[in-house]
Amino acid sequence: MPAIRPSCPPPPPERAAELRRRFAEEARAERPDLSVLCLLVGATADGTLDEAGLDAAQMELDELAGRLPYRPGGPRAWAQALRDLLGGRYGFHGSAADYQRLESSLLHEVLRRRRGLPILLSVVWMEVARRAGAPVYGVALPGHFVVGFGAAEEQVLADPFDGGRVLTGADAELLVVGATGAPLHPSMLAPAGPLDVVLRILNNIRAWAAARPERSDVALWAVELSLLLPSHPARLRYERAQLLVQRGDFVGGARELEAYAEVVGAVDEAAAERVRGQARAARAMLN
Repeated sequence: MPAIRPSCPPPPPERAAELRRRFAEEARAERPDLSVLCLLVGATADGTLDEAGLDAAQMELDELAGRLPYRPGGPRAWAQALRDLLGGRYGFHGSAADYQRLESSLLHEVLRRRRGLPILLSVVWMEVARRAGAPVYGVALPGHFVVGFGAAEEQVLADPFDGGRVLTGADAELLVVGATGAPLHPSMLAPAGPLDVVLRILNNIRAWAAARPERSDVALWAVELSLLLPSHPARLRYERAQLLVQRGDFVGGARELEAYAEVVGAVDEAAAERVRGQARAARAMLN
């Protein structure tokens, strides 16, 4: 299955480098903008998404926000207003087939298709609601991302993947139990920060690419963007090294493996030596 529309090439190297620079800058801003970060991810995937396209996506979010009732009331009223507008009037929702498509993780494509993964549909909900002044945030339930409205004591949850259905406590419990087999814990209902949301989106893209070895190009840029976030798992460096070797950059992969071995060596010298052995094997492939 193609990653995105077959006619969409990746951006040229100069454009890709500029997008990475902007992504890193936004990720380190005092208040990172979730929509900007998500659209930069989309532009990294889709070389046809130019500056006009980035602006058009932001304008669409603005226009959708303008169609919400003016401050409809408390958290439940906000949730219902978003459900009626985005899920009802505009038909944003998800389906099982969306998990097989890279477009489902790209904000500009989700806006175009009105389909996507739970987390990207939640980004649409959050960004539209935020622009309208709603007390909104993402809630990273295990296995299923939803949207929250209001403070903890009056929190209302909505499921954008299900068209914005307003959830009861039992509904949220079922989502968690279905994903993990464990009960819902109150800590799972805490707001997710923008960088946490973006890392989870990139994790989804990496998982999509991992199931499709021919799309190691997608896996590589998703890892590289993840590494630009201020906080990320150190093991991503090892994953990037493996991808470089897989794609034939044996020297670059070996260097990355050696650098990772230095990090690992501080806590596990045996593991570090295994990584150094992989670096030597990568360099031997040049012979």
